[in-house]
Amino acid sequence: MQRREILTGLPIAAALGGISAAEGTPMHRPVVLVHGLNCGGWVWRFVAPLLTASGFDVITPTLTGTGDRAHLLSHEITLETHIQDVIATIDMLDLEDVVLVGHSYGGMVVTCVADRLKERVSRLIYLDALVAQDGKTAFDILPAGMADIRRERAHTKGADVAFPVPPESAISFPDPERKGWFYAHLRPHPVGTYETPARLSHRPGHGLPVTYIAYENPALASIEPSRAYARSRSDWHYRSEAVPHDAEVVYPEKVADLIAESV
Repeated sequence: MQRREILTGLPIAAALGGISAAEGTPMHRPVVLVHGLNCGGWVWRFVAPLLTASGFDVITPTLTGTGDRAHLLSHEITLETHIQDVIATIDMLDLEDVVLVGHSYGGMVVTCVADRLKERVSRLIYLDALVAQDGKTAFDILPAGMADIRRERAHTKGADVAFPVPPESAISFPDPERKGWFYAHLRPHPVGTYETPARLSHRPGHGLPVTYIAYENPALASIEPSRAYARSRSDWHYRSEAVPHDAEVVYPEKVADLIAESV
């Protein structure tokens, strides 16, 4: 008997950072949430239980060198490393009909994963995220001049290995308690992931239903070229929300609703 046949009907284990439906209930549609810069699977802590309560199986992988895997940080980590992180998660949990969600930098990862695993992905959702473009690095799709600023920060404060955690003053949250929690969990992010050209066989989201949700209170400048690209795609559903870039921490109910409504 094939391993996938053996596992059919079983709830997804709470492995790889995932949260599953209660034991004994039928398998529900899997949602894979991919985090952004300086974060980890922990950033979905308040969103994941809400989606689980709505009947989804939620998986929140932590990308190599980040979050609880920060001890693996090195310059050898590239965009390809993170693509393989998510592909391996999908493979090891035998996921099908996946709703793939990327926030911020995570959009680079999910664009490439969806391109390679199109037959196992049912929908692609970007949450104020970068949209990978074939042959271009994440540095390439930032606004003019911003890549140089980030490279300099990585050089002077990250030993050319990582983007350092931003100063706490740069984070604007309406809830000081959540801001403190969020800041305490941030870790440096491997700079090699921004130096790797994306390799796509098709245009981003080719053949899949895609929703792009822009966060615009305030609108993060680094994301604007990707927002503009999403707006240009007549085959994508685009919407904007008056929430901050890290809305999953301060407005988890809103973010959970946005994901559920987009499925």
